[in-house]
Amino acid sequence: MDAALAKPLVSGFYDKPTGAIQYVVADPATKRCAIIDPILDFDERSGATATKSADALLDFIRANGLELEWILDTHPHADHFSAARYLHEKTGAPTAIGDRIVEVQKLWKAIYNWPDFPADGSQWDRLFGEGETFLIGSLPVKVLFSPGHTLASITYVVGDAAFIHDTLFIPDSGTARADFPGGSAARLWRSIQDILALPDDTRVFVGHDYQEGGREARWESTVAEQRAKNIHLVAAHTEAEFVALREGRDKTLPMPRLILHALQVNMNGGRLPEPEANGRRYLKFPLDGL
Repeated sequence: MDAALAKPLVSGFYDKPTGAIQYVVADPATKRCAIIDPILDFDERSGATATKSADALLDFIRANGLELEWILDTHPHADHFSAARYLHEKTGAPTAIGDRIVEVQKLWKAIYNWPDFPADGSQWDRLFGEGETFLIGSLPVKVLFSPGHTLASITYVVGDAAFIHDTLFIPDSGTARADFPGGSAARLWRSIQDILALPDDTRVFVGHDYQEGGREARWESTVAEQRAKNIHLVAAHTEAEFVALREGRDKTLPMPRLILHALQVNMNGGRLPEPEANGRRYLKFPLDGL
């Protein structure tokens, strides 16, 4: 299928506690689909985990007569747990992420003091390289390496739709932070330019929305709208201006409340810690690590 003519069906599922969006991307011709950035529910106050959000995706897929072909992560998330492993165990569909995940694993295994952790990406079934292509049904998908928010972030361009994760937000919310370990505002600027080089009518789907000004949640815009209206791109016309703007804003932001909870799960492909002798699972926290 010609990529320029391919128009996937895209359904977004907004998670209000984290402001994150999960997606089901379907090929209307074959009814095959992929899940992008699924969420495993977690309550940090009680330590409870649940699969309500992930199960809702499976219910949607069943109700619409779709067949799950891929479980895709754009990057290791800092504000929620990935449900990739849970969904793989439920469906058998392969999991995938960008091959630079190994750089994140090497960085964070040191932060967590896990010398025996296998920082080789083997926790996923497939690691995608820059420019690699694959199919969802008959829909062509191209992988763009788009770091800055994290070392490993990638964008999935599925026909006329681009899943741009935490690079750009909806235009009234600007751009993603770049101050996590391994982040870079300069590299984020260059990743954004790669996204803006896509055709103007490309539909872009963001990874988060924080309901600016109390408006309803949104997660879709276009390349043309981002170029014309994104508040950070309108204010910063050069890399140097953007870096100054982004780094200045990042200094005012607290770390996500779940970053130390989430990274140890997400850099392990969505696997929760193994149960200890008493049958319970425990998270590990590096004090003063960040």
